[in-house]
Amino acid sequence: MTAKTAILSAAELRDELVGARPPVLLDVRWQLGGPDQRPAYEAGHLPGAVYVDLDRELAGPAGSGGRHPLPDPEAFGAAMRRAGVAADTPVVVYDGGQGWAAARAWWLLRWTGHPNVRVLDGGLAAWTASGGALTAERVIPVEGDFKPNPGALGLLDADAAALRAREGVLLDARAGERYRGEVEPIDPVGGHIPGALSAPTTENVGPDGRFLPADALRARFGALGASKDTPVGVYCGSGVSGAHEVLALAVAGIESDLYAGSWSHWCTDPARPVATGPDPQ
Repeated sequence: MTAKTAILSAAELRDELVGARPPVLLDVRWQLGGPDQRPAYEAGHLPGAVYVDLDRELAGPAGSGGRHPLPDPEAFGAAMRRAGVAADTPVVVYDGGQGWAAARAWWLLRWTGHPNVRVLDGGLAAWTASGGALTAERVIPVEGDFKPNPGALGLLDADAAALRAREGVLLDARAGERYRGEVEPIDPVGGHIPGALSAPTTENVGPDGRFLPADALRARFGALGASKDTPVGVYCGSGVSGAHEVLALAVAGIESDLYAGSWSHWCTDPARPVATGPDPQ
């Protein structure tokens, strides 16, 4: 994957929407611990966009698998078909601007085999800043035919993530203070997977929420030892912001695998080691 196959600008999206093969649009606005974003979608969304609920349609029930475990593939496929996703139609995903939720939808669709999925760089804010219109019109999508076939992207479990930290590069996409174990506002244990490197996903974007240029991202990840010649893994708190880091790596031309259960799964087993402080170990 490259920047051209992972993200697109608001101007590029506008051109595609009036082209011969317009993409299916998915609105995945979401706030961690925040209110339901469907009312915001109903108040104004990109023309033709269908709302997708991250907690209900892009994750399974919270529990031993983490706070946002992967959804059942068949249930996910049914949700995508309801949203109008077809196997041979491009898909563009956006959210309120942070990019995490859109990246989760992008990752799930790519992981389950959809060949043409991109994220609107900068999300809703980039669309409106470019002069793009919003509408409150109700959207009734035509049922799609997408059938999930998981495995198109790399997926790590806890043991594989630990091995990746030892034999490759494992990036922790959470805020630095959570990596160091100084604060932990969500999960019961603070710290990081031993050997993982701190790489907050917030540093992959500029003040406008758009990704840094590919060269800048390659330099950033290269300084952490991540390159297209190195096995790279990513985790975060629950597999949402980690998907955004996988997307950032894709923009940089670097393939990576996601530990979807992430820290919320890792810390459920007291036998798994925990490191704290600024050093990986």
